[in-house]
Amino acid sequence: MSSVLNIEAPGKVSLVEEELPELPDGGFTVETTHSGVSAGTELTYVKGDNPYLNATFDRELGLFVPGEPSIEYPVRGIGYMQVGRVVETRTKAVREGALVAMCYGHRTAYVADPLADRFVELPADLDPLLGIYVAHMGPICANGLLHAAHDLHGPAVQQLGDGVRGRRVVVVGAGVVGLLVACFAMHGGAAEVVVVDETPARLEVAAALGANVLAAVDDDPAVTLKRRWRHAAQDRGADVVFQCRGRTRALALGLRLLRPQGTLVDLAFYTEGAEAVRLGEEFHHNGLSVRCAQIGRVPRGLAHAWDRERLSFETIGLLREYGPLLRRHVITDVAGFHDGPQLLMDLAARRRQSIQAVLCDDVEQERG
Repeated sequence: MSSVLNIEAPGKVSLVEEELPELPDGGFTVETTHSGVSAGTELTYVKGDNPYLNATFDRELGLFVPGEPSIEYPVRGIGYMQVGRVVETRTKAVREGALVAMCYGHRTAYVADPLADRFVELPADLDPLLGIYVAHMGPICANGLLHAAHDLHGPAVQQLGDGVRGRRVVVVGAGVVGLLVACFAMHGGAAEVVVVDETPARLEVAAALGANVLAAVDDDPAVTLKRRWRHAAQDRGADVVFQCRGRTRALALGLRLLRPQGTLVDLAFYTEGAEAVRLGEEFHHNGLSVRCAQIGRVPRGLAHAWDRERLSFETIGLLREYGPLLRRHVITDVAGFHDGPQLLMDLAARRRQSIQAVLCDDVEQERG
């Protein structure tokens, strides 16, 4: 049996018991040790504002169209940051006892389909708690860096840091995505990384990781940074901006921070309109570009060399350098699976603040 997180309706989350399927030849069974909570994507299902809940997504056309929702309640097993221990295996591809990073949703056990499920065996020197980032969340952030590299070098990209090395970088948003992107940019040799956010506590975390910080509620960050960063006459601002907060005012600020003909790499997920984005202002007059970087697509021409496996490898390298700091400052909440429903409901209702929450099988061990 497996306990599975179940969103019954907006604002209502529970745990349900689910029978595990038979273990197929070539498959393996894992028991979950850690399951990271995405306070962005997952909470859109708890709040009821995910676009899949309100329209049909035509995958062939790539359009949301009126019709039956693509996803309906109850929504079961959301989540994409799991670490599990292999307890039974019918494949030589993975050994019993191995810790693997996967994406199978918030559930206490899972039977992996040998034809459908991707897994990354965690190296012995990596903290298993940080393994939640290896399969999916880390590659999401690394793909943002890859888009910046492709914007500068096209198909000649050699290293993940090619788009930030020696350049002035701004990250808008100090949630998990923004903090990991900032670490990737520093890891990649950026000349300076500035994180901009509205929340002082999150800026403190960004500073603890080694980034410079600016509060979005103080003096206009765009004016501050454009006075600091001068490339030439009438050429001031960030070389590249990573927009990592799902608010349109953050996107509008990101455009203001860019130097002329600069590129904003957008990793945010928006569920509202975009009145704050003034396309007739900086976007038009400075000839700016916006590139959406989401994990379903790496830049054109790079898919063979930069697949998900390589992005996971880059994530492991990042975690080896920044792991202790990330564990100390970014992992803010550790809870048992039985507390998961209340945790998600509290986060969605803003009764609780968290940067990275993790559900785990041994809370006392992680807290200790």
